[in-house]
Amino acid sequence: MEQFGTAILLALAAMLANGEYLFGSSMLSRPLVTCTLVGLIMGDVQMGIIMGATLELAFVGSFSIGASIPPEIISGSILGTAFAISTGESTAVALALGIPIASLVLVVKNLCFIFVLPYFVHKADKYALEGNSRGISRMQLLGGFLSINLPIGIIVATSYLVGSPVIQNVLDAIPAFVITGLGIATGLLPAYGFALLLKLMVNKKNAVFFVFGFALAVYLKVPVTGVAIFAACLALILTGYATLKNDNGPKNTNTEPALANDGGINYEDEEF
Repeated sequence: MEQFGTAILLALAAMLANGEYLFGSSMLSRPLVTCTLVGLIMGDVQMGIIMGATLELAFVGSFSIGASIPPEIISGSILGTAFAISTGESTAVALALGIPIASLVLVVKNLCFIFVLPYFVHKADKYALEGNSRGISRMQLLGGFLSINLPIGIIVATSYLVGSPVIQNVLDAIPAFVITGLGIATGLLPAYGFALLLKLMVNKKNAVFFVFGFALAVYLKVPVTGVAIFAACLALILTGYATLKNDNGPKNTNTEPALANDGGINYEDEEF
């Protein structure tokens, strides 16, 4: 009975961490938060914080960028930490279990996005055409709960109840070529996500900056931090030059709004 109660609390912690879809970005899904909650539930807060810091380093870059979706860090962090604390193992066990669990749960999460969430999205579209704002809000709450919160909660609770050996056997049963394929896909997805973003952002005016950053990183071997520093300095130089040019230019002393030839406001001379 105690194990069942712990499983329920872990499921609630996972559902709370997924509450960002309802409350907005609050960093509740980060391992440092979820692992601390696991430590509090299992009576070892110190170990939960230590494992949270370790897993935070492993998942530090796990943010959705375009079409690139990172592993499901919530379930991986919670289950990895719970199994490690319950068995008295080190943070290495939490890391070894957390990463593959997160990758496996990501598949389930994507299936929910594909087969469950679209129903509520289409219903929300229908309510939007009818002007039913309450129906739209209801579909948002139900869609987020039934396609994200509830499935992740069930997975976390069930996985903890069946135990880490069973989960490890499931992971070991996955063919090696599938794991290799997932690894290759994981490496390609960030590039694909950035490509989708660049398709929306890059134009003739700013393409030169992308080429400049690419040249710094590839040919001059400048690390990402160095490229960011160059970009920040270049942005300050260009904006400062533009501001200086505007300050030295002719000022319009006429306080009345400039009128266009057609009698309307000339928006080119207006400041917003």
